[in-house]
Parts: sequence; C-alpha cells; structure tokens
Amino acid sequence: MALRTQQQKAADFRALHDGEAFVIPNPWDAGSARILAALGFQALASTSGGFAMTLGRLDGAVTLDEVADHTRVLDQATDLPVSVDLENGYGPAPEDAARAITSAARAGAVGGSIEDYDPQDGIYPIDHAAERVAAASEAAKRLDFPFTLTARAENHFRKNPDLDDTIMRLQAYERAGADVLYAPGLGDNVEQIRAVCEAVAKPVNVLAHPRLTMREIAEAGGRRISVGSGLAWIALGAMVTAAEQMRDQGDFSAMNVRIPVKEWLS
Repeated sequence: MALRTQQQKAADFRALHDGEAFVIPNPWDAGSARILAALGFQALASTSGGFAMTLGRLDGAVTLDEVADHTRVLDQATDLPVSVDLENGYGPAPEDAARAITSAARAGAVGGSIEDYDPQDGIYPIDHAAERVAAASEAAKRLDFPFTLTARAENHFRKNPDLDDTIMRLQAYERAGADVLYAPGLGDNVEQIRAVCEAVAKPVNVLAHPRLTMREIAEAGGRRISVGSGLAWIALGAMVTAAEQMRDQGDFSAMNVRIPVKEWLS
C-alpha cells in the first residue's frame, strides 16, 4: 500500500480533531513509534522529555536541529501523522517560534506545539506570548498543507496555578491563530479542565492523569488526550526496577517477559 503524503497526513490529523475525543500517545524513538502504530493509534506526538532522556539529558536541553532530526526519525518510522513538542520554539522571539514550525514541517511533522515558558526568564508576558503564537501561525499558513498549531499555556505546569490567567492566555492564543489549545498541569481537576474547554472555541488537548479516565476527560470537553513523557517513564521505571532486583538480589525473574516484537516491527 502506498504511503500517505504529508498533505494527506495533515488533513487526516486535522480531521481527528473534528471527531470524537482521541488519545495521541508520545513515542520517544522509532521503535516505540512503530509499536504504538501497530497497536492501532491514529496519530503520534513527540515528547521533549522522553527524547532528551534518550540523549542522556534533561528536558529542555536539546536543540532545534536535534529535534528536527528526531522528527524525521519519527515521521519515517510509521505512516501516522506526527505532531512535535517544540518547547518554546528554541528562542524567545516570534521569529524563533516561526522558524521552529518551519523546521518541524520540513522534517515531516504535520503539527507542533509552542509554549509560553522560557527556561531562563519564566512565563512570557501575555502580549509577547501571543505575538509568538501569531508568528508561528503565519509560518504554518505559508506551508502547502494544513499544519495543526497547538499553543500551550504553561502556568499550571510551572507551579503558577492561576486558572483565570491560563484561560486569558489560551483565549489570546486562539485569537492569534492557534488551532489547538493546551494547558498542561491541570492534573485531575475535572472542573478546571471543563472551565478551560468551555472558555475557548478551538479543540483542547488535555494531559492524561492516572486518576482520570478517557471518559471523564472527554465529558469535561477534552478533544485530544496526550500522555507527555508518561510512556517513556513507564518503560524506564520498569527497567530500573528490574535492574535493581538484578543488582541487589541477583534476581533475574523480570526477564521472564514475552512480547510480540516481530509482529509489531515487521
């Protein structure tokens, strides 16, 4: 079967946001991407934290060129649409956000997120943050396919749980041209998720939480549910637990696992 073009994947990804709520899992390398595709998911999103971990670094310690290379790997691993975590666009200026969108698109992505947090200076002032979203939106519009731009309000994720400000920011980003809105860090507070979803007209991405079900998030208005670095940490946690048992107890029982790798990767 012929592979889908970037234009076709972009259209399919945009259409997903017009239907029922869906889960978009976050692979951290080609193998995890292919497994998630084999499991039947309809789209993939990168994880900045999971990717940084594969390089032996903390979240936020990668470059745009490295992210572009990683995007290319994820895109070529499967035939699914890929959206990329572009952090703050790898620079504070609106031009930086625009360049990140263009770079991700050239690497094969059909979507990407820009956040309003700078590792050095903290949360951007709302007017400046909206300018960055507008520049990213203009860059997306210059592409020859419908790139899905997600704008992130980082307040809650950065220990500043000001819901009114978060909503005001998302509304500003919607006016600036974002296609999807995202406020990570709302946790399991269904009422806050509902408040965010009701305050905007665009689809809202919600970060999954262990104490919430898909149904609860969807009933609160969430359209797209991502897991961030969750799957990467689950895999890493299982490895560490097994390695500690080997180191401390000489116990290799964790190796008694059978998974259909050939089926998933063939």
